[in-house]
Amino acid sequence: MGLRFIFMLTRNDRTVEDASEQLQTALHLGVRHIGFKDIGLPLDQLKALNRAIREGGATSYLEVVSLDRDSEIESARAAVEIGIDVLLGGTRVDDVLPIIAGTTIQYCPFPGRISGHPSVLEGSIDEVVASARTLAARDGVHGLDLLAYRSRENVPALIQAVCAAVSKPVYVAGSIDTPERIAALKQAGAAGFTIGTAALDGKYPADGKDVPHQLATIIRDVATLNRHISPFHKENLTFAFGRFSDTWPPHIAARVNNMQIKLARFEGEAAWHFQKHEDEVFFVHKGRLLMRFRDRDELIEEGEFIVVPHGVERCPAAPEGACEVVLLELGTTAGAGIVEDGLTNAGFFHT
Repeated sequence: MGLRFIFMLTRNDRTVEDASEQLQTALHLGVRHIGFKDIGLPLDQLKALNRAIREGGATSYLEVVSLDRDSEIESARAAVEIGIDVLLGGTRVDDVLPIIAGTTIQYCPFPGRISGHPSVLEGSIDEVVASARTLAARDGVHGLDLLAYRSRENVPALIQAVCAAVSKPVYVAGSIDTPERIAALKQAGAAGFTIGTAALDGKYPADGKDVPHQLATIIRDVATLNRHISPFHKENLTFAFGRFSDTWPPHIAARVNNMQIKLARFEGEAAWHFQKHEDEVFFVHKGRLLMRFRDRDELIEEGEFIVVPHGVERCPAAPEGACEVVLLELGTTAGAGIVEDGLTNAGFFHT
């Protein structure tokens, strides 16, 4: 699983008043993990917000910021009533687990000692790791919500130590506002992270401080870390064929899974032959290709293609001069010659 970006509709640990408007921006940009806090808006508005997140095809998160037992219990009950997918935060596992039992809620509490508002993570790395191990061992705990950048400790070392100590996913929350911090938690082994205030207030390094620019930049940075950015650019067939002048063998232009896209310039006529195992596609870019079969002839014009199944005899020809053809073949197709009556012949219409 790639690093998960969770956009929090929150500022300073409170759900923002314009959460619904910001949500639509996030959904339009393709954000698929969206959360909010249990304070800042009335319960009925939080329910509507959660419903909109789910209807938009995203996973919903509620992060608990309650500081006392009674408030955390109420927050857990609210999470059930709202119907969120993932419950983040909180420290009173013994009180929360019975409340969410029987629901589909995934629970990721805070390891370590949490104090203040906005929340701060206290304790040494060893103490936080010990807490993380204890929590992760509990049935009903699906992961951890680590307030790493709210700690006074060495943050990358803290994240790495917690991730190494538990087998469940670790999400990092709080004060993540630069691509360097995101890269550091990715390297440390975190499963995901939350950003709220930084994006809403235009603090993330981007071309613009507005939320669309902020989110688009974060999404791009995460996609880069997850290697979800395509290294390929479009190709122009005319330019591609212009890179070579020989009529054979074909040139491999690209590979897609186990398929090869080949460019070939044909002249003259080939011998009768067939492929033993692989089908082939001939797409005519320029000129005319005559594909002779035992029962008929097919003339393939520019912009047309033909599929030739394996085992079918054919005799390709370029009757009117050079013909430029794009071939789609399995990468396992034989590398030299053609098959003709069980014999191999080095004809030009085969690779």
